[in-house]
Amino acid sequence: MPASRSPWRSLRYRSMRWWSVANFVSNAGTWMQLTVQNLLVLQITGSAAATGLSMSVQAAPALLISVLGGAAVDRWPRKLTAAVSQALLGAIAFTTAVLVALDRIDMTSLMVLAAVTGVVATVDNPACALLGNDLVPAQDVPSAIGVGALVHQAGRLVGAALAGVAVGFLGTSAAYFANGLSFLFVASVIPFLRPAAGAVRLTGQKHEGTGPDLTVREGLAYFVRRPRLVALAGVSGISAVFGRNYGLTLAVLVTGPLAGGAGSFGTVSTVLAAGGILGAVLGARLRRPSVRLVGALAAAGALLQVVAGLSPSLAVLIVLVLPMAVVESVSDTAGTAVLQTDPPAHLRGRVLGVWGSISTVWGLGGPPALGLLMELAGPRGALVTGGLLIAGAIGAGSLLRRRRAAAPVVLRKEDHDTLGKPALSPAA
Repeated sequence: MPASRSPWRSLRYRSMRWWSVANFVSNAGTWMQLTVQNLLVLQITGSAAATGLSMSVQAAPALLISVLGGAAVDRWPRKLTAAVSQALLGAIAFTTAVLVALDRIDMTSLMVLAAVTGVVATVDNPACALLGNDLVPAQDVPSAIGVGALVHQAGRLVGAALAGVAVGFLGTSAAYFANGLSFLFVASVIPFLRPAAGAVRLTGQKHEGTGPDLTVREGLAYFVRRPRLVALAGVSGISAVFGRNYGLTLAVLVTGPLAGGAGSFGTVSTVLAAGGILGAVLGARLRRPSVRLVGALAAAGALLQVVAGLSPSLAVLIVLVLPMAVVESVSDTAGTAVLQTDPPAHLRGRVLGVWGSISTVWGLGGPPALGLLMELAGPRGALVTGGLLIAGAIGAGSLLRRRRAAAPVVLRKEDHDTLGKPALSPAA
């Protein structure tokens, strides 16, 4: 009987169904808070720059200590780690809610709370990501990741809508209270989760050495010695910097050269969201995703971006935006599956920690770099140039890999050797 390719196959397992419900509740609460947080900063300071600063403060810990957070996830029991980190995030949300309700919040306390949230998230993010994968067999991990992407999108839409209702009727603090409750709900579900038959089981970790530094170095060493992970980082990095920031590039293109307004960009954003959902469903059908697939999809998306940059009208752009979003979403699902399943189970937290630091670099540096490119080349030029750079870099990397794979290793000529005879591998 052929193995199932249904995008929903991971939901056959009871614990995965409960985990998906918990993640939906948590995502809805998180997006409620994120929606009102920027408004809260604006109310306190009246400065858009301060709003950006608060987001950077929360992201900064991922740049600096994600590798330590990943090491902690590998050292500690995963369910306990995820439950404790969720409870801590809930406590931070409740603290913020009380300060807002009592009108005792100021920019300093908000920044401190954002920084603490960022620190806890360096442990919570890899712990929760890997916990979901631990619930299903390896062949169903892409489905679990795709379902998680759908849950994220649904939670985002619901959370943003509920934020407006909560603030309108109950005040800003209500969004923080709701987010705190969502974290406590997740923490209460985690102890009852059970891995399915065939799922990876962590029966204990063996660690050499006495301190955390060695385990961090072990994760770094594994990452840099795995060409497929380095290639994945390269593809993801260049795509993140010169593409994907469609909220920036397409906003300028629509409102500038295409002479559209906020409503037109809203339409484009809706199509992007729909494409992301469709792509998550298609990505969940994958069984054995690879870096080659990620690279091919990223190159295809880059070429679509080039064509989008040359769009003569808004209608043409909207037609192109849907496949762009689908390709990006499938590529993300495939890349995440590779990242979370390539390392051995006892190293996955550390590898995700390394990835967290790397992705934060391009997450913080990409928008300014793309903004500078738009200043120099305009929105059309930025889309076209960026797409060509992505496709060119991926093509060059693929060509280099093929040449290295095809090059024979030649033994040095000895008296008993034939000149130019390829060396045999040990497996031969």
